[in-house]
Amino acid sequence: MNKETHPSSTLSAADLVNLAGEIRRWGKELGFQQLGITDTRLQSAENNLLGWLAKNHHGEMSYMARHGLKRSRPAELVPGTIRIISVRMDYLPHQARRAVDLLKEDRHAYISRYALGRDYHKLLRSRLQKLVQHIQSRVENFNYRVFTDSAPVLEKALAEKAGIGWIGKHTNLISRQSGSWFFLGEIYTDIPLPVDDAAEQHCGSCQACIDICPTQAIIAPFQLDARLCISYLTIEYRGIIDEMLRPLLGNRIYGCDDCQLCCPWNRFGKISKEADFQPRHGLDDAELLTLFNWSESEFLKKLEGSAIRRIGYQSWQRNLAIAMGNAEFDPQILIALESRLATACELVAEHIGWAIKQQRQKQNTVE
Repeated sequence: MNKETHPSSTLSAADLVNLAGEIRRWGKELGFQQLGITDTRLQSAENNLLGWLAKNHHGEMSYMARHGLKRSRPAELVPGTIRIISVRMDYLPHQARRAVDLLKEDRHAYISRYALGRDYHKLLRSRLQKLVQHIQSRVENFNYRVFTDSAPVLEKALAEKAGIGWIGKHTNLISRQSGSWFFLGEIYTDIPLPVDDAAEQHCGSCQACIDICPTQAIIAPFQLDARLCISYLTIEYRGIIDEMLRPLLGNRIYGCDDCQLCCPWNRFGKISKEADFQPRHGLDDAELLTLFNWSESEFLKKLEGSAIRRIGYQSWQRNLAIAMGNAEFDPQILIALESRLATACELVAEHIGWAIKQQRQKQNTVE
């Protein structure tokens, strides 16, 4: 393809092939580890989505049903869309082995690896916008929209069709080259680019993710009941967490990576080179007491630019209280819980009261 810009409607088949090659090159230069292109047909994924919603497996995530079929029909979300450019960016901040060990240290907080650094949304959106600018240097008069988990988009289904990876039994996307430790982003466009082959399924008979899930939220292969999922409970859900589920959360205060940590394909996980994804404020090895003692202003300041900030201070305190209740008896933990009980809001007080009860029971056992 020459250096002149062309209206997208005048591009020949050869021009489009060359443009797709350039898009891949630009994507790599911008820090995307993989890029694929697909069409908009998502009938199978739409059927799965509707079935999942009908079973109420989305819990209180009402936004999953709010936009009708726009989520599974890209052209209804962005009129004129005929192609989706799907990208993958790895985020693993350091070796996963440390994460496995951290889950055994019950006085320390476990935070999902994706949330240890800065919020990924701005970074991916900025890089995707730069990719669009490159395309604009070759093509005039095309329509597009950039998405990074920011609209009703079936990003995993689109990425699977674009050859980025396959949806595993835990419902996360898995890449043969990088496991599942990555973010996804999309560009919806009306440029008729050549499409890639869909990724093939490679889970085989393995069900390690099903077996390890602390709350058994993966109710069958490729079926997740979000209402049981620790990521949903600690991030999306704002209410009182069922007492039967609280002990199963362990020290997980924001998200859960168990189904990824046990996945054999994650032995190929790559350590991210992105500075924004590296841990901040010691969140990869922070003590529960330290985080629980943050005031609301400290929470807002220290987590500025972090995805964690979105859950709000009350959910943060709720999650920490549960983790402290699950920890082995520690007089400092008990003192911290009791000192916060009187001033806590009703939601947080419910979980602090439960945690105090757990700590006192363990104290009696120790004594």
